[in-house]
Amino acid sequence: MSRPQLIINPRCIGLHLHYARLGHSLLDHGMCRSCFTVSVASSTQSTPLVAHAANTEYSCGALLNNQTDLNYRDHSVAYLNRISFQLRRPLSTTPIMSKAHPDFEQLQASRPDFRHDAEVIVSKSPNPTWKQGDGANDGGESLKKEHVEIDPYADGRPVASNYKLLISGMVPRPISLISTQSADGKTTNLAPFSYSQIVNHDPPMFVVGFVGSLEKAKDTLKNLNETKECVINIISEHFLEAANSTSINAPYGHSEWEVSGLTQGPTSVVKPARVKESIFAVEGKLVEVKEFESRANPGQPSSVLAIIEGVRFWVREDAIDKDQSVIDLEVLKPISRLGGISYGRTTDVIEIPRPQF
Repeated sequence: MSRPQLIINPRCIGLHLHYARLGHSLLDHGMCRSCFTVSVASSTQSTPLVAHAANTEYSCGALLNNQTDLNYRDHSVAYLNRISFQLRRPLSTTPIMSKAHPDFEQLQASRPDFRHDAEVIVSKSPNPTWKQGDGANDGGESLKKEHVEIDPYADGRPVASNYKLLISGMVPRPISLISTQSADGKTTNLAPFSYSQIVNHDPPMFVVGFVGSLEKAKDTLKNLNETKECVINIISEHFLEAANSTSINAPYGHSEWEVSGLTQGPTSVVKPARVKESIFAVEGKLVEVKEFESRANPGQPSSVLAIIEGVRFWVREDAIDKDQSVIDLEVLKPISRLGGISYGRTTDVIEIPRPQF
């Protein structure tokens, strides 16, 4: 039978190959929402899978070259239906950089320059005359659209889809740039985490989520679990690139401080250094860790939640008020995490008083 030709998002090619190995097209499973149909190709004959791609490393780890025929076989499937793979960005107004987008520098060059002098603007709320019972301020427009129900554990739904959905929907997220050091004091580590949040002020409590297990913990979690100490540094605009560089996949023992060029500042209660460029930093002591089991792979730990108590605050002198209780947003210029490789900045503010009965 004829099958529509697909334009495949390189970031999810692994999912397409998974179904191809089973002798199916992703069209048979509702189709990947990051990809789309462009034409109908007569492909009635069983042929080896053909992948047309630029010299690109995909998320599934396969290195594909132009016009290379790949015979992916399953024990129960001799040959696969033909699917055409072409490089195409996902359907988004914000292009996402990954291994599949080596043209990012060219894309970056086409964009407007960063506005270092952007001021924080406080505007009116969308509907300043809103009163109790008025509901949404869009005149009911949002009620005209239906919702799509998604089961995170549905058969065939890859874990990566939940990841991309959550990080693009739970935005903006604060970023904790966490510094730690090894138990023997010989190595230091610096890495950003956007699964992080403040959860209380008395005592000052923070949570940070780590992907992986305690047994195979990466540098930050390993150091934090062994030493029970860290520093949470808030990222500001003036060192965004340096902070982003600390997400590099450096081997254990290789310090991201060197990669980033950031400066180690002194601390009072814990041993790890704080980022001196950070306008706001918190020395922290580990309270507890809790490991969670994977739903996709039952019996295997997939993530760890760390609860951290803040035991000392550091605020740059020009950012704190005389009562040492408020940090100036216009000085802090915090950076937040959005979906994909996107970051956000806070330059638009709306003030609305808290209602009282």
